[in-house]
Order: sequence, then C-alpha cells, then structure tokens
Amino acid sequence: MNKHNQDGAVSGVVISLVFAILLLLGAIGFGAWAYTSRQDYKDNVDAKVSVAEEAARKDESIKKDKQFVEDYKKPLKTYIGPDAYGSLVITYPKTWSGYVDDTGTGNATVDGYFAPGIVPSKEDKDSVFALRVQIVNQTYSQTLKALESKQEDGKLKAEAYALPKLPKVVGVKVTGELDSQKTGTMVILPLRSQTLQIWTEGTQYLNDYNNNILPNFSFSP
Repeated sequence: MNKHNQDGAVSGVVISLVFAILLLLGAIGFGAWAYTSRQDYKDNVDAKVSVAEEAARKDESIKKDKQFVEDYKKPLKTYIGPDAYGSLVITYPKTWSGYVDDTGTGNATVDGYFAPGIVPSKEDKDSVFALRVQIVNQTYSQTLKALESKQEDGKLKAEAYALPKLPKVVGVKVTGELDSQKTGTMVILPLRSQTLQIWTEGTQYLNDYNNNILPNFSFSP
C-alpha cells in the first residue's frame, strides 16, 4: 500500500516537471519572438518611418492636386438666356467651353452643350458632354410619360427634385439610361408650357454637375 502511494507521488512530480518544462519552452519561444521583432523594428525603424513619411507626402500631394483642379475652375462662367425662354442662368467652370443654340428654331427652343476644353462634335455619337441643357417643346407631363417604360423596366431611377435656387419648382431627377446610347443623370422641370432638361452624360462630371451646375442654376418660371 505504501509502495502505491509512492508511485502516485512520483507520477505527480513527473507531470509537474513536464508542465514546468513546457511553460519554460513557451516562455523561451515567446522571448525569442519578442526579441526578434524588437530587433527587426530597431534595425528597420528608419526605413519604416521613411516609407510612412513618403506615403503621407504622396497622399498630401494628391489632395493638393485635386484641390488645385477644383480651385482652377473658378470663378465660374455664366450664360444668361433670352427672356422669351425663361431667362436661363447656367453657371459652369471657367475651364469648360459651351455652345448654346437659343434661336428657338431647332428641335429645342434652347439647346446647350458644355464640356472641358473644346466642345466636341454634337454629330458624333461617341461624344460625351459634361453638361447638356434643353428646353423642349412638350409639356412636363408628356416628357415624364415618355420615361415611364424605362422606369418600369428598371432602366431609370427617379426621385422628386427642386433646384436649390427655385425650391418651389418641383420636378424629378432621373439616373440611368437616358437614351439607347447614353447613361447619365438628368433633372427634368416644368417651364411654362415646355420642359427644361439639365443633364450630364456618364459619371465623369457628376461632381461638377452636383456641386457647381445644379446649385447655381436658375430660371424664370
């Protein structure tokens, strides 16, 4: 019986010794890892700081470049249309050019094309315009009715919209397929017996459209 107790005591000692050895090995391993990591940081800290500083400089440079581009667009240019067609006031970046037919003899009584630099050909189906403005010879309800099928097919999304300078003139803003060849964002508003349409093609100039064009656009209802 005494021999059995001794065997049990020996087994307990062995288990404790093994556990202590495992803890020691773990501590040694952790210490080695911590030392290696510390040594790596110590050896490479200058290089790491240099990389971080270079990344920060590049980020700051990109931000400054973007800000410069935005600032260079100002002061904005202004087009004022004939009284007979609502006295449109179109404000756009000075780095853009514009062409507006406001003679009332075309398919639209006012038909405007705007783009950075030189206005591309309106005859070229691949031309992309930063801004298009039209007063079309049909009523607001007729214009919306023509868009119903595209809304039902999910090709257009529509929401109520009013220009910031004319909050009482409520129309719609649509996004999606404007025609069979172009996508974009368009604001449609009633203008007397006709309809005013203001849109940008694609998404490239959407920030200008939302931040410079629409907030400054106005007309005489």
